[in-house]
Amino acid sequence: MRKSAWFRLTGGAGWHILNIKSMPQTGNELTVSYNLCDLTQERPRRGVSAVIRIAIAEDDPRCFAQLERYIGDYGRETGRAFQVTHYGDGEDLVERYKPGFDLILMDVEMPFMDGMTAAGYIREKDPEVVIVFVTNLAQYAIQGYSVNALDYILKPVSYFSFSQRLGRALQYVKKKEDACITVAVKGGAVKLEVNAIFYIERLGRQLMFHTRSGIHASTATLQQVEGALEGKGFARCNKGYLVNLEHVDGIRDGCAVVRGDKLLISRGRRTPFLEALADWVGGVAP
Repeated sequence: MRKSAWFRLTGGAGWHILNIKSMPQTGNELTVSYNLCDLTQERPRRGVSAVIRIAIAEDDPRCFAQLERYIGDYGRETGRAFQVTHYGDGEDLVERYKPGFDLILMDVEMPFMDGMTAAGYIREKDPEVVIVFVTNLAQYAIQGYSVNALDYILKPVSYFSFSQRLGRALQYVKKKEDACITVAVKGGAVKLEVNAIFYIERLGRQLMFHTRSGIHASTATLQQVEGALEGKGFARCNKGYLVNLEHVDGIRDGCAVVRGDKLLISRGRRTPFLEALADWVGGVAP
């Protein structure tokens, strides 16, 4: 079974950061590259130009190189930053896949596992990731609906067509991202719907996300998550809890009742928390 993968961070303003190449039986190659004239430039601030993670499943090295070049050109034109990971076959993608990508560019005809089959397996692991097929046969576009593919790009790929399709996909990604948060977990990342988060608990050096789907342990910090959720209806009731105000059932015995759990409201956080709750529900603070 062929095993190959590429990882590259590329994007706007010329700040190409890291290349990692791993090939079977040859070891790993790490290259850190940068442009000296760019070292004085500030990196994009969080929320202004976040890195967009793209997986490309393509068995033809020339096609992959073309897609990667187009992504780099698009990044320079738009000021966006992209992290590109290459998988040499659909089978390779399925075996190695972990949720966390924003977009998958999927070739359809590959020798070990075709793109349609691979997309079906990916959907079982990650129902949210955006999939765009790259194919030389237009009839595959109809089959793409069965795996909830957003779009398809016909080969041979022109830059104009690619940039139009990529722009459309990124608009869709942004709409989905506004309703989700991606958090670091052991071994990768998980994407959670914001309205499905009840509250976030700091427990030692970990965060525990209490959600509709269960509890997820994260290696992120509460400050990082609080910043990512700013303006989305979350407030701290004490230094160890960040609460989704939508799920507060009431205030009882000095605690916020969230889905049956009683979370202590500290003296220092009481006034700002109750004011935030009142603003959220449109009422008056108790």
